[in-house]
Amino acid sequence: MAILGSIIKGIIDIRDTFSSRIDHEVTQVEMLRNLLSLAKDTQFGNYYNFEEILNSENIEETFRKKIPYFDYKKINEEWWYKLHKGETNITWPGKPTYFALSSGTTGKKSKRIPITDEMVKSIKDTGIKQIFTLSNFELSSDFFEKEILMLGSSTNLNESGNFLEGEISGISANNIPYWFKGYYKPGDDIAQIDDWDQRVNQIVKRAKNWDIGAISGIPSWIEIVLQKIISFYNLKNIHEIWPNFQVYTSGGVAFESYQKSFNALLGKPITVIDTYLASEGFLAFQTRPETSSMKLVTDKGIYFEFVPFKPEYIKEDGSIIQDAPSLKLSEVEENQEYILIISTVTGAWRYLIGDTIRFTDIDKIEIKITGRTKFFLNTVGSQLSVEKLNDAIQFLEEKFDVKIPEYVLSAKRIDGDFYHCWYLGIESEINTQQIEESLDSFLKDANKNYNVARNKALKGIKVKLITLDIFYQWNEKNKKKGGQVKMERVMNEDTFKKWEKFTDKKLSKINF
Repeated sequence: MAILGSIIKGIIDIRDTFSSRIDHEVTQVEMLRNLLSLAKDTQFGNYYNFEEILNSENIEETFRKKIPYFDYKKINEEWWYKLHKGETNITWPGKPTYFALSSGTTGKKSKRIPITDEMVKSIKDTGIKQIFTLSNFELSSDFFEKEILMLGSSTNLNESGNFLEGEISGISANNIPYWFKGYYKPGDDIAQIDDWDQRVNQIVKRAKNWDIGAISGIPSWIEIVLQKIISFYNLKNIHEIWPNFQVYTSGGVAFESYQKSFNALLGKPITVIDTYLASEGFLAFQTRPETSSMKLVTDKGIYFEFVPFKPEYIKEDGSIIQDAPSLKLSEVEENQEYILIISTVTGAWRYLIGDTIRFTDIDKIEIKITGRTKFFLNTVGSQLSVEKLNDAIQFLEEKFDVKIPEYVLSAKRIDGDFYHCWYLGIESEINTQQIEESLDSFLKDANKNYNVARNKALKGIKVKLITLDIFYQWNEKNKKKGGQVKMERVMNEDTFKKWEKFTDKKLSKINF
């Protein structure tokens, strides 16, 4: 047994055993008070009179009455644009050190989200906090001596005025603790390569020299890298070159829809740990093996609110109406879906991050990401979240013994009737009609609103099977190629028209 690994594992076990228990509701009140106190003299704090909120009897209630909801467009047009003009003390004291560029899965232009030193520390502290929870997983001592491959965006940040800009994974990798650098792969030289394909090629060439124990990144892009390594070295699976690969840390999307295709690249079972690191902060991570749900991080610079996920609260562009009610942590219920609202040490206030979540365990404050407000398919009342769509894909994978790691869909009117039109990324040959019937049947049984819609204006489902490379080519065409990019699941009408036109060029003419 490796001595160093045993020492590290022992430290982690002891640290986790003696870690203090947190009263999350009390911690969140204090977090809000701290955020308001630090920002009370900013332009935003003066405008909304943070001092009055701090002196009120019920700080949480006053806060949600006084401060409106902001999405990126609203807060950027009203406040954050001033930062790029050289102003300081706008929504947070001083000025940010970085801007995180994030187009996520939507939008033609990258969002520019301020990242302060306080947020960098918050992300780093949360990462360390996650490391200490590894004692809850059955990992051998020698695991803690192995290297960790972190596949994200380039760490070669761009200079823009007085700021450095890049994706959050690149910013985070630039700020990893010094003691971690010995474990970090692909290493600084490869991580700084801007071009995604060149970076991957270098990873493939050097893969044989590394002893990887853990991998971190978005599943779709990790799969591509593993496939290239397997092909380059003519392997049966990735464990032939990295026999000590034990842990995969997923993030950004639900892993379930990738599970079957991901497992096909392995030679033995691994531990999968989910995380929730967004451009706006490190919000949650999985802390125990009994569940894939993630625990909210309540003590690291983020205050949470939750808006019930109801169609009447959501605008067509995915934002929410101003009079939508918000709940604090003590008011939420299990197995109910909520729109996530955050206030943070970046100066984001009552900010709509765009994700929907569901609480799976209130006592442990554990959640699952269920989708995006923009990717909520509610045409003719079908009310399908991404979580329900992912469940349907898993059903198809099991029923037909296939792998479907990528898909998109949209509601489309054909000859006066509405259909849900699906594109499935699949390499196997399957009868399309059987897929349509099975998918329709599953959704009818799984979602009562869909079943009602099917008996009214929703005529049915149409499916097109395409190869996976078309999804990756679409992302590349839209300048969304790389380790942090997520494929959008539900497209609006305009985007879907462009998607159809794009696939038409790749395939024979499509007749939906």
